[in-house]
Amino acid sequence: MNLGEIRGFCSKRGIPFRIVAEYPNGKLKATPDTDRKPIVLARVRQYLATGKAGSPTCIPAKIVRDEQPPAKPGPLDRLYYRWYAKEHTGIIRTLRELTFGRFRDGAVARVLAMEFWTRGKAPTLSAFARAWTKANANKHQRLTAEYAYLTDLQHKRVDREWKSLRKAKAESALRTLARIKY
Repeated sequence: MNLGEIRGFCSKRGIPFRIVAEYPNGKLKATPDTDRKPIVLARVRQYLATGKAGSPTCIPAKIVRDEQPPAKPGPLDRLYYRWYAKEHTGIIRTLRELTFGRFRDGAVARVLAMEFWTRGKAPTLSAFARAWTKANANKHQRLTAEYAYLTDLQHKRVDREWKSLRKAKAESALRTLARIKY
């Protein structure tokens, strides 16, 4: 199943997949961010086992900032929630400097930033650069079975029929899930 199909299942049952942020006044606000597929699938499995939808991923108030990051951040400045973005060129530039030009904006960096934030951490740019260097070197290990196409491609199971086979499996799974009542 693709993430759109899984989110449709979740929406109908109140299973959270949208990340929320806590603000200093204690209010929770939905963010534009959503959980990664393995996290959403874990919630679906929990729901199927218990009938409970679970709680959304929450970014704690201590790392949420309304203001923009500094234009020229240093290695000890922190990477607060939503400060990792292409438009924050100072952050990207500093990360490139800290990695001797190797840093690249992409999935590894975005997943890593969200992992820090959802654990309630706003790493220094220096710590983030070190973590990115390690994660980028091991990025092949970050692929999981939930990434169906990439996994099938890696195991040489992709051919002209792959998309229709994936669609048939997804439809079958959705029919099975639709029969579940809590």
